[in-house]
Amino acid sequence: MMKVSVQSIHFHADAKLVEFIEKKIQRLDRYFEKNRTVEAEVSLKLQETGGPVHEKIIEIKLLLPGGWLIDKKTGRSFESAVTASADTLKRQLLRHKERTTTISHVRLTDL
Repeated sequence: MMKVSVQSIHFHADAKLVEFIEKKIQRLDRYFEKNRTVEAEVSLKLQETGGPVHEKIIEIKLLLPGGWLIDKKTGRSFESAVTASADTLKRQLLRHKERTTTISHVRLTDL
């Protein structure tokens, strides 16, 4: 189960955007064990670029039993930044899972 909290800084995020973000982040839930609760904190920010268009910044933090996984992306839209960040977090999660299972196998074989 995953708890997702979305925070927009200095602007109001549309309900469609929040729903899109929650859907993308919830898809990462398949890489966790069924009985684990994982928290996700998503921060949305706008950065001045000197022109009429603002740079969109998204930062996603996943609190796992072994610590935090963090990714920060920028893009022309929040949707593209969320998609890129979710792909990066997927790779990080697979690496994290591989490391933790390898460590537990090594500990069991040492006995």
